[in-house]
Amino acid sequence: MSNKLVFGALSAALCLTACATTPPPAAPAVRLNENPYPSTYVRYPGVLTVIRHATVFTGDGGQINDGTVVFGNGVIQAVGGPGLPSPAGALEINGTGKFVSPGIIDIHSHLGVYPSPGVEANSDGNELTDPIHADVWAEHSVWPQDPGFSRALVNGGVTTMQILPGSGDLMGGRSVVLKNVPGRTVQEMKFPGAPYGLKMACGENPKRVFGSHDHMPQTRMGNIALDRETWAKAVAYKHEWDKYYAKGGDMPKRDLTMDTLKGVLEGRILIQNHCYRADEMAQMIDMSKEFGYHITAFHHAVEAYKIADLLRDNDICAVMWADWYGFKMEAYDAIPQNIALVHNAGACAMVHSDDPNGIQRLNQAAAKAMAVGQRAGIPGLSEAVAWEWLSRNPAKALGILGVTGTLTAGKAADVVMWNGDPFSDYSRPERVWIDGAEMYDANDPHKRPVSDFELGQPGEGDVK
Repeated sequence: MSNKLVFGALSAALCLTACATTPPPAAPAVRLNENPYPSTYVRYPGVLTVIRHATVFTGDGGQINDGTVVFGNGVIQAVGGPGLPSPAGALEINGTGKFVSPGIIDIHSHLGVYPSPGVEANSDGNELTDPIHADVWAEHSVWPQDPGFSRALVNGGVTTMQILPGSGDLMGGRSVVLKNVPGRTVQEMKFPGAPYGLKMACGENPKRVFGSHDHMPQTRMGNIALDRETWAKAVAYKHEWDKYYAKGGDMPKRDLTMDTLKGVLEGRILIQNHCYRADEMAQMIDMSKEFGYHITAFHHAVEAYKIADLLRDNDICAVMWADWYGFKMEAYDAIPQNIALVHNAGACAMVHSDDPNGIQRLNQAAAKAMAVGQRAGIPGLSEAVAWEWLSRNPAKALGILGVTGTLTAGKAADVVMWNGDPFSDYSRPERVWIDGAEMYDANDPHKRPVSDFELGQPGEGDVK
């Protein structure tokens, strides 16, 4: 056999050997659907509108006396003084003696998951079967017919709200941001593009709920240990999926709890953390740095004044009551100047309700916080500045400041016209618009939203 033939035979043999040991190419990665329950919200119809001669709070610290607001096609078109021209065909509203503001945003509500009537059959905000429940989503419990939604609109001027799970778990599940409009389904109310939140909780609630059981957590150190164990798993889970997306192959096994935490680690889901005490907030910040995520806001935060600089330096908002505290030990060391002091330190401060009645009076809560701060000598606390606590800052903490929260050209026309100074106990919303659609008019009985539930049941003798 010639050398050429021998060389050819050896080459063929080597090729066969190599082909037999080279693995087949990995299957391409298939990306998961990160938004399986998308918003189906469609804005209600509105008309081109001009409000003139009102006192305007812009929501970002500005005030315009004898101001003009122009909106149409769902958005703010212009905000300015009395010389601002009116577009042709616009509806003109005389706002003399009235005040105009952005719609109020309540970042902490349980409407829909703890609706009225408040009975056990409707109580769906806490999944208390395990301290870690990042797998549950608040929107799957929201009852759109909750009468509380319309109460918040007509009495409180609330146009947007975040619905949160309860605080019985260390990780209570995903929140959902809603527009305060009538809807048959929660998807028809969902704020398009608003990020999800993950509700976490510190302190007394998780250890109280699970402390009688024969497992963790029974202590605050147990709270942190279980959180850390869960985040360590989440980091490893994310690494598996990152590797799969980069190289393909076999898809990792799905875990719905870890899906939510992976979203947090990727910055798609915002941490909304129930936490009262300053020392615990500081520990949660340290833990977030250990595992590489960011805390968006501490809710209730009655001791935020003690660490206002820490909140500012870590770009964390404080969500606070004006004067609701002392009802349990971790809520004991509060002061009424809390909101004003956090604001004065340059941190992101805001008011919230956590209550179906309080959500109807958030403007009064801001007024109380402002007045107490002024009496304490804290500078710069005007009504215009205090309105940031009601709209701009909540929008920031919900990741929607780019589209709502201030009366700025191009943003959503979420507008309230008050019948007097909204920082007065005697003032109420007179007209409310969401995306430029008038959802409430105190002088028009046809523009007062009523839940189907409140229409009642047909009585005896009625047509059925």
